[in-house]
Amino acid sequence: MQKTLRGSVVMATMPTIASFLFILTCILWIERSVCCAASQEPAHSAQNKFIVPGTDWGSSSRHARRRAEEALPLHQMAESDQLAIQKSLQSTTLYRRLPVELFACDGNLLGFSLDKPEAIVDIWRLLGISKLSLDPTGPDQWQFADGYGTVGQLRLAYRERRHNGGMLVFHGKGAYTGPLSPKNLTGGCVLMVRYREAEPTVDGRLRQAIQVDAFLDMDGIGLEIVTRTLQPLIARSAAANLHEICLFMASLSDAAIANPHAVATLAGRLTRTSESDRKTLAAIASTVGTRRNVQHARPNHLADNESNVNADQVSVDLASRWLPSDELDHFQKQ
Repeated sequence: MQKTLRGSVVMATMPTIASFLFILTCILWIERSVCCAASQEPAHSAQNKFIVPGTDWGSSSRHARRRAEEALPLHQMAESDQLAIQKSLQSTTLYRRLPVELFACDGNLLGFSLDKPEAIVDIWRLLGISKLSLDPTGPDQWQFADGYGTVGQLRLAYRERRHNGGMLVFHGKGAYTGPLSPKNLTGGCVLMVRYREAEPTVDGRLRQAIQVDAFLDMDGIGLEIVTRTLQPLIARSAAANLHEICLFMASLSDAAIANPHAVATLAGRLTRTSESDRKTLAAIASTVGTRRNVQHARPNHLADNESNVNADQVSVDLASRWLPSDELDHFQKQ
């Protein structure tokens, strides 16, 4: 199978920041950006592959921050979450509102990815494009490790579902230990994720809009590095990574439209996702494909062996944007 590698981010080779689902992106800017500074990476390093077309990297303005703080539904959270988030807000090192991302994606698939981020991370692991692990430790709680020295915890403090959209608020803490920093780095963040259904594309595909507001608080050496040197780098990295992750979700949605059985087969191969979540993902893929195929009068019945072959091709197609050509060739031969 031959496929041209699209020039973009190589998720498998970049520490942490390129590897996380968009609702977790901002936590992981901390380690990635601080470590770049600590190691004094040159300007032409891999970090600069994380470039979003255009110049909108978001905003750190006082007005944007005030509006974000006003939108946080603190009084609707459990008291423990409310206190923890208020503490983080009071010690914020850096605030950033990322630009709105518009991308073609089925709404049910996006909703599943927000509710079950560990399943999307499991897909990345299966495709070989990330070393990240994200494991539930309880209802709406996860622990993560990036394989490069970063570990942390994430908790969902608030969820609101609205018609064709919603809001999520996360509180997270992370730490980095490794050769890229002379001292252990620790920090935390509050993430407010707002999403909604947008106008469909010209060819009728569903489209979603998502925006992330992040409040980062760094400790010790991380605080000094961020406040002195890294704010522009963090802003560009975060916007670029959110963009790439949304592109992955768009690619997964397109794959479900084109070949729902193959995506359902892919879901069945996930080894770190619960059986019920695998079935849910497979059902969503089938629904997405069936709806689209009915609209365009396309058959979607496949024999089991053909479905497996197509699942292999879908895996290669999904991985091709983020794997370098030699690793993609190896992945194809597995």
